[in-house]
Amino acid sequence: MSDKGKIEQDIIKNLKTVYDPEIPVDIYELGLIYEIQIDEDNNVYLKMTLTSPACPVAGSLPGEVQQKVKAVHDVKDVYVDLVFDPPWDKDMMSEEAKFFLGFI
Repeated sequence: MSDKGKIEQDIIKNLKTVYDPEIPVDIYELGLIYEIQIDEDNNVYLKMTLTSPACPVAGSLPGEVQQKVKAVHDVKDVYVDLVFDPPWDKDMMSEEAKFFLGFI
């Protein structure tokens, strides 16, 4: 596995420790992480969304995500891009999350 592959796996592992306060599922399984890019210097660009623009943690969750990603060994810098297009919906959740929440 390449170093970038290992770093990405470690990033995902850390993201799975961050939970939406209103839904008892981690943000990765909820489908709130749209994209993870790692450049040649191990800087990370992460595109994410929230379940709603009015989410009560809109001001704090991106910072928490940034800290979790920056804690990964060998990650140099982290840029979190909070987007609302495309808007999140429950179809973006993993099968595991849908099952846990009773959608399937």
